[in-house]
Amino acid sequence: MAATEGVEAVFLTTHNWGKAAKFFQALGYELEFATDHNSGQLRNGDGPYLFIAEVPESEEPQTRLVLKVPDAEAFRPEAGVEVVTPFESTHFGTQEMTVRDPDGRVWSLQAPAKD
Repeated sequence: MAATEGVEAVFLTTHNWGKAAKFFQALGYELEFATDHNSGQLRNGDGPYLFIAEVPESEEPQTRLVLKVPDAEAFRPEAGVEVVTPFESTHFGTQEMTVRDPDGRVWSLQAPAKD
């Protein structure tokens, strides 16, 4: 099975967590939680959540869409999908895989953590 279930989240990196969070709150997003290391999660309605993390000035801010996978163990990418990294557990309680599209962009696939 190689089906995803749409966009789960948008991951953004920023040079200023506070300014970025205030910007999205001004657009109607509500802060769900903030971490103690300049990052946090916001949501607007039932849509994908927005996770923002501060990075050093030496890093270019990035945006990455995260696609939802219901079950990492059952997920099998079809031929033509280049797997960059297989599913791995994250420190925030999910499993994440990355794949590369034909134009070289890297996409994240996120599944619930193993029980």
